[in-house]
Amino acid sequence: MSLGPVMLDIEGSTLDAAEREMLQHPLVGGLILFSRNYESAEQVAALIAEIHALRSPQLLIAVDHEGGRVQRFRDGFTRLPPMRRFGEIYEKDRRRARQLAEQYGWVMSSELRAVGVDFSFAPVLDLDYGVSKVIGDRAYHRDAQVVADLANATMQGMHRAGMAAIGKHFPGHGAVEADSHEAIPHDGRRYEDIFAEDVLPYERMMNNGMAGVMPAHVIYDRVDPNPAGFSPFWLKQVLRQRVGFQGVIFSDDLNMEGASVAGDYVARADAAVAAGCDMVLICNNRKAALAILDGFKPTPDPVLHARLARLHGRHPVTWEALHRDPVWRQAVEVMRELNGDTLSLPF
Repeated sequence: MSLGPVMLDIEGSTLDAAEREMLQHPLVGGLILFSRNYESAEQVAALIAEIHALRSPQLLIAVDHEGGRVQRFRDGFTRLPPMRRFGEIYEKDRRRARQLAEQYGWVMSSELRAVGVDFSFAPVLDLDYGVSKVIGDRAYHRDAQVVADLANATMQGMHRAGMAAIGKHFPGHGAVEADSHEAIPHDGRRYEDIFAEDVLPYERMMNNGMAGVMPAHVIYDRVDPNPAGFSPFWLKQVLRQRVGFQGVIFSDDLNMEGASVAGDYVARADAAVAAGCDMVLICNNRKAALAILDGFKPTPDPVLHARLARLHGRHPVTWEALHRDPVWRQAVEVMRELNGDTLSLPF
């Protein structure tokens, strides 16, 4: 059985019979975990092992685990700083900021890999225009060059831990105030300005091995009437053709308000794939997930499975072995200091 184009979620910290059946549906290719699925490192590792045992090849396991406000697993995991912290340090010491960002990427990824997670939807490549409610300190910086530099350092750390990097939210969510979880954001900037600034980190990351991209549920009114995640212009003409990206394109969650312009849930899945998405996410709505599995009829794509298979995590390590690693211990102390007031770090 190949990996399908749908990523969904489960309700609790264990699987029930209905979820086991759902995860074996041929359209399913992955599962995203949330805080409600987590009790401890041991519990989530057992849950992921059970999910992986359901199918061959194994389903992809993902999580939003950036640090700061967006970190799904907390108790037992290292508390990670928000991306803005690295941007602040960059203004004083670029080399040090890059080292810290690389170390952050390794800590985040190595801990997730130790429990079986394949990838985190990270790093955030949005620019901090100072207006976005949902982005805010999740962005490294306002300057696209700084974002690209720090994101590439983060990706190097992720790769060292055996994890692919997924950049988001293409072409950029940082210049709109509205939260696409709750509204339909509109960005009135010109295409030339968006491409020159917001798209630059994607070009740099792609050239260094970024494996996936997640587009924004934002309408760029002067460019295209559709949100980027439902826009063939943004995904096929800009991301695929002009930028040259060959990795996986994930939709953002089809349950978000920003996706509602595309119609019912099956229509949203159809529109996302027609626009250029490889895998669609449907989260926090079991009825909608079942409707998509029942009514979504994508054309089989032999290239899709190959793209998705490259996202499986590498360099497996046990939780116990990681905690014995002196490199991990030092990196954890660095992350703790980054979350505090002092910057007397061991470099």
